[in-house]
Amino acid sequence: MEENILKISSLLIEAARKNLLRKAVLSKPLDKSLLKTVISAKLISAKPVLQAEFFHKDNKVTHKNFILSETDERVLSELFKGYMQINLLCNGADCEYRCSASGKAVLLNEKKVLRLFEQTPSAAALPEESNDRKKKHILSGNEPFLKLLGVADQNGRVYDKKQSKFRQINRFLEIIQDIEDKLPQKSIRICDLCCGKSYLSFAAYHYFSVIKGMDVSMTGIDLKPDVVEHCTSVSKQLGFHGLEFICMDINDYSPEVLPSLVISLHACDIATDIVLKKAAEWKTDVILSTPCCHHELNHNIDCEELSFITDYSMLRQKLCDAATDALRLCKLEALGYSTSTVELIDPNETPKNVLLRAIRKKHFDPSSAEARAASERYARAKEFLCGGKDTADLHF
Repeated sequence: MEENILKISSLLIEAARKNLLRKAVLSKPLDKSLLKTVISAKLISAKPVLQAEFFHKDNKVTHKNFILSETDERVLSELFKGYMQINLLCNGADCEYRCSASGKAVLLNEKKVLRLFEQTPSAAALPEESNDRKKKHILSGNEPFLKLLGVADQNGRVYDKKQSKFRQINRFLEIIQDIEDKLPQKSIRICDLCCGKSYLSFAAYHYFSVIKGMDVSMTGIDLKPDVVEHCTSVSKQLGFHGLEFICMDINDYSPEVLPSLVISLHACDIATDIVLKKAAEWKTDVILSTPCCHHELNHNIDCEELSFITDYSMLRQKLCDAATDALRLCKLEALGYSTSTVELIDPNETPKNVLLRAIRKKHFDPSSAEARAASERYARAKEFLCGGKDTADLHF
């Protein structure tokens, strides 16, 4: 195994130096918290690097960079030892490393890659894929709604103070792209609950109506009259005839046509729970919700086993943040949804970067063993966190 690991490590480095590397896919990891790792050649701060992207089972992605000029096969081999299969994909040839459960390792098509290297004797230009290049977003900044919302100027330049918001909006649309196969393809009904300034309402409407060319009916709901009035004015100026805004309590809202997609950005505390409850009652196909503050569990947590954390106020709040969202996902699982968490934006830009994603299961049977097990799991978790308290009035 050691010899073949060193060989494929050496081949990867040489492929990167000759600008022939497309990517290397490391699969079947020994670390069961990982799904796979992908290595590609990039430019970072004008230096060629090998960037490893670690895809975790909790939907998070982490990175590690290896400076190409300072990396040899022994450095990479330490990483490669944690995987049972490695596919090296080059422009012109591929090879594959496999290791069996008994430890027997083989390297396939090594000679093809070596012949490719012989035909490319000199190093090519720096890798095309670069973190120094401007990232290609779904939105450019020149969209009319971004100008009217004060994200970009009339020339389509995103204001410096709005760069974070611009990245957030684009990231949200990327998340929508990931799940749009779960939604209707010709016409769609969308609700944005606790819509606030409605950046995401306008972005989602623009995406489905302008970019995808679909028939869109969308409603944004919020309690603030001035915000609703402003958003209504912007919608009219844009000619977004299918986008309306209503000033009311989301508890009292009942749509005439049930939505296929419910979104919500930073609904405060139990407002997120109300959003999720309403969406689940409507049997919404996809729910995308980014919670804001989490206070209710902080006031009700009563768990001696966790007192080593809850005795410290800052750590108590961090625990309650995570536990509240976990309870929400457990509840949605019990109601027939597949759930996950997604990082909305870099946590260095905002700590409110966790998006809860729920996709409704087809043919879900609430009386099935699966549903009962999910309900029992939720109840046990709630009881564990809140002890002997009467938790019937809690919103999650």
